[in-house]
Amino acid sequence: MRQSIRFYLGTTRHEVSGFSPTRTVLDWLREDRRRTGTKEGCNEGDCGACTVLVVRLQGGQLVWRAVNACIQFLWMLDGAQLFTVEDLRSPEGVLHPVQQAMVELHGSQCGFCTPGFVMSMVAYCKTPGASMEDGAINDALAGNLCRCTGYAPIVRAMKQALTVSGDGLDTQTDAIITRLKALADNQTVEISGVEGQVTLPASAQALAAAYQADPDATLVAGATDVGLWVTKGLRTLPHLISIGLVPDLHQIEHTAEGLRLGAAVTYTEAKDAIAALLPDAGEVIRRIGSTQVRNAGTVCGNIGNGSPIGDGPPLLIAAGAVLKLRRGDAHRSVLLEDYFLAYGKQDRQPGEFIEAVVIPVPQPDIVFRAYKISKRFDQDISAVLGAFSLRFEAEGRIAEARIAFGGMAATPKRARATEAALVGQVWSEATLKAAQKAMLTDFAPISDMRSSAWYRQTVAGNLLTRLFVETAPQHEGIQTRLAVWKEPAHV
Repeated sequence: MRQSIRFYLGTTRHEVSGFSPTRTVLDWLREDRRRTGTKEGCNEGDCGACTVLVVRLQGGQLVWRAVNACIQFLWMLDGAQLFTVEDLRSPEGVLHPVQQAMVELHGSQCGFCTPGFVMSMVAYCKTPGASMEDGAINDALAGNLCRCTGYAPIVRAMKQALTVSGDGLDTQTDAIITRLKALADNQTVEISGVEGQVTLPASAQALAAAYQADPDATLVAGATDVGLWVTKGLRTLPHLISIGLVPDLHQIEHTAEGLRLGAAVTYTEAKDAIAALLPDAGEVIRRIGSTQVRNAGTVCGNIGNGSPIGDGPPLLIAAGAVLKLRRGDAHRSVLLEDYFLAYGKQDRQPGEFIEAVVIPVPQPDIVFRAYKISKRFDQDISAVLGAFSLRFEAEGRIAEARIAFGGMAATPKRARATEAALVGQVWSEATLKAAQKAMLTDFAPISDMRSSAWYRQTVAGNLLTRLFVETAPQHEGIQTRLAVWKEPAHV
C-alpha cells in the first residue's frame, strides 16, 4: 500500500502526499507549481478556461483527454501524465500547431480563455479520426467559452491545425508509455492528513472492503458533481473513496444480459456502445455537459447521485436497465426504475455501491426515442428529458411501452398511466390524446429556475406528439407534420 500519489507533469515526475482530499488540480497547478497558464474562470466546470490534458495508457495505446482542472481532485492524477499549456512549445521555442494557428488566424483577443481553448484543441487533434466538419469541432469546443473573440476564428484555427501531421508531443509517445507503465504498480493508495483521508482502491474487492469499513465515506468517480460540492458548496469531505481509478470497473462488456458498463466507465467511453443499441440515446449523450465533463463523468455516477434531472437515468429506465450493486462480497441486482425511492433517497444499503449497469439488447421490433429539452442547446441541464420505448404488433398496435422522464418529478420516473393508455391500442391520434390526458396523472412537476411546472407539463405532452409524428408513418399527413416539426435548428 502506498501513502502518496505519483504522476508526471510534463516531463517531471511528482510524488505527493499529505494534501487535502479536496485539493483540486487547478489550485495545485497555480499555487504550488506556479503554472498560471491554466486559468480559473467559473470554478464549476463550465467555462473551460482551466482545461488541461490528462493522458492514460489503455490497451497499450495512449488516450488523451481534456478535463476541467477546477473540479478534478489532485489525487485523480495518480498514474497519469498531465500536460498544461506551458508544455506545448518545444524546447527550441517552436509553437504547437494549434498555438501557431491561433496566432495566424486571430483566435484570441484578451487571451484569458485561450489556454483552455488550446488544450481542448490539442486533445481534439489527438482524437483518432478527428473530423474537420464544423459540427464535430463545435462539439469538441462546446465546453470552452469566449466572450470577446467570437468562435469563427477559433474554428478556422482548429481546421488549420488538423491539416498539420504530427507535433512535438508525438515525439514523446514512447517516453510517455514508458513513464505510465512504470507508475502502474497496482497498489491501493491511502493518504491521510489533517484535513481528511482519501482511499484509491486497486480493485473492486479493495473498494468493497474500504466502503464497508466506512459507509459514511464519499464515493467519487469523475467528480463532475462532487467537485461542485467543494468549489461552490464549500463542503468538507473527511474521507473520499475513488471509484474512477479502479481498473476492473472500467470494463465495457457484451454479456448474455446485455451491455454491461462498469461503474468507472465515462460517458465518452460509453457513448458509442450505448448508441449502437439506442441511437437516440447517443444524441442525448452528445449534449450531456461538455467534452471535458463527459471525459470525467461516469454513467453510473450520474445514476448514483440520484438527481431528478440527470440525463442518463431516464434513457436507461426506458431501455429496461438493471443495476448491479455490491456490499462486501454480497451482490444483488435491481431494476433501475426501482432504485430511485424519493428525492435524495435510493435503494442502497450502508456500504453498498453501484458496481455496474446493464442495458438489455432491444428486440428488433422496439422503437426507441429520446428528447432533451433545455434553454441552451449545448452544455445545459435539462428542463425535461423524455425517453420512449415502444414495441409494435401488426397494424400499428402497441404491444409494449416503457416511458421515462427526468425533470418531471422528485426522481427519474416512469409514466405508467401513460403507458397503460398506449398498450393494446393502435397508434392513432385518439390514442395520442388519451395518453396525453393520462400523463397529467403521472406527474406533478414543480417550477424552478429552469422552467415552470406549466412548461414542463406542456412540453412533456408535446414530446408525445413528436413521438407520434416520428413513429406512426401510417398516419395521414405524417410527412408534412414531420417536416414542420423538424424545421427548428434545435429543440
